[in-house]
Amino acid sequence: MAADEAEKARGKRAALSFAAVALALGLPLWWKTTETYRASLPYAGISALGSLRFQLTVPVSVVFAKGALPGAQQRRLPFADTQEEERLLNPKTSVTSRYETTYRSATAMEQAALAMATVQEADAELLLLQEDSLGALTVYVIPETSPLLPQGVGVYVGKHRSAVMRGTQGPGDVLDAISARVQQIVQAMSFTTDSITTALSDRVPMDQLGTDTRRPFKSSLGYEITFSLLNPDPRSHDVHWDIEAAVNSYVQPFLDKLGSVANFSVDSQILYYAVLGVSPRFDKASSSFILSALSLPHVINPVEARLGSSATSLYPVLNFLLYVPERVHSPLYIQDKDGAAVGTNAFHSPRWGGIMVYNIDHPAPAKAPLPLRVDVDMVRVMEVFLAQLRLLFGISQVPLPEEFLLESPGNNGLTDWELDRLLWTRTVENIATVSTTLTSLAQLLDKIGNIVIKDDVASEVYHAVASAQTAMLELASGHLGSAFQASKEAVTSSERAFFDPSLLHLLYFPDDQKFAIYIPLFLPMAVPILLSLVKILREAKQSKKEPIKTD
Repeated sequence: MAADEAEKARGKRAALSFAAVALALGLPLWWKTTETYRASLPYAGISALGSLRFQLTVPVSVVFAKGALPGAQQRRLPFADTQEEERLLNPKTSVTSRYETTYRSATAMEQAALAMATVQEADAELLLLQEDSLGALTVYVIPETSPLLPQGVGVYVGKHRSAVMRGTQGPGDVLDAISARVQQIVQAMSFTTDSITTALSDRVPMDQLGTDTRRPFKSSLGYEITFSLLNPDPRSHDVHWDIEAAVNSYVQPFLDKLGSVANFSVDSQILYYAVLGVSPRFDKASSSFILSALSLPHVINPVEARLGSSATSLYPVLNFLLYVPERVHSPLYIQDKDGAAVGTNAFHSPRWGGIMVYNIDHPAPAKAPLPLRVDVDMVRVMEVFLAQLRLLFGISQVPLPEEFLLESPGNNGLTDWELDRLLWTRTVENIATVSTTLTSLAQLLDKIGNIVIKDDVASEVYHAVASAQTAMLELASGHLGSAFQASKEAVTSSERAFFDPSLLHLLYFPDDQKFAIYIPLFLPMAVPILLSLVKILREAKQSKKEPIKTD
């Protein structure tokens, strides 16, 4: 009897020991080794980026040549002035334009440069005296009677980051009149409210956007440019184009100027028997074929199927097509919405590229054998493509008064201040993109708990938040170059984090599969332990109910 009681006690202690080990050691160990690892993220910083309060500071220097100001106002120099203008785009996004302007007299070297024979020579000489700072502008004010500017020209905007303005003389405050004109010049050379609104188009109501908002390509770390020659009738036309020399002469200097904005790759191809997919209309009056503006949207899709570049590209692709019409459809002209012929015989499609129709003169059939050799005038073609390329990057001229004279960008295809205009918009757009990407990522990770957050992903998120905050501070400080570089780093880190393959590792691992895996492991062990514990509890209850015998 005593042996049975001892055996029962030993069984109880063994069951309790197994249960204690399973609960105190086995369950926490299993929980720890099977949990989804989720590194901490800067949710507070991401939430702060959801409310973007941009402050764009433009450093401006107004330099007065000798005689540009009356003597009384000349003695007020130097001094500084700051102007701010805020625009609320939505409850969480606002843009404050801040212009920090310093007024001073010209130095002896600047005065000598402004005494040059032509304003172009003065602009080149003044470049050597300026600090090469992105986003900073200098406006030189010369006397009203100075012969430096041509007759009828009040403002000259050069190829760099400076402008020359003719002063005014009057009974009122000359400085106030000059300040108003300087503000107009600075907005033309830096950014306007419309250009920043276009960069933040995803955060602006549609009724506040202009018609050209969707034309430029979105900001990207790289772009691929493809030039395609379409020869639908190779039996009649033997077309030759020196695309390599044309790209090196016209496009490459432009891309070199944009080297700090993104990476570019350029390729070319010739497609035979590639038709537009739209039948042109024959016009008896002009004995030519017509492509109306209504038919142009139907041209791209059939042609795009033959290009094949966008399907394999990691970056946006800009397509530029030179189309030589078939012999039976020549000459072919493009008409605008008003029915007038387009001078360049070309059109562009927003965020896609451009197409130019290249007509050739066909001699009488008996005079020349087929195929007819065609040498493309690449100068005429590349001028059109370069103009379209500028539009697709959002580089367009701001409407200015007739008294403004804009210097041609020359072989580079882009002036320094136009590059700054692009950097202003791209920096703002990059920060907004980072905010949207990180907010979406935080919402996704908060909603789905099965997603693994590795340390390297968390590190990229932290770096993206820090870089975006740095870009905002640099914009407020007027350091455009460092702000743009920080915004690029923020975009790179945010995209690496968002598209990291490890985020999808356990995304499609539902709970029923977990039960199917763990039940065969734990059920054979858990059932005996649970039954033993139930039996112990029952015996404990019965022992309490039995009366205690006393002698």
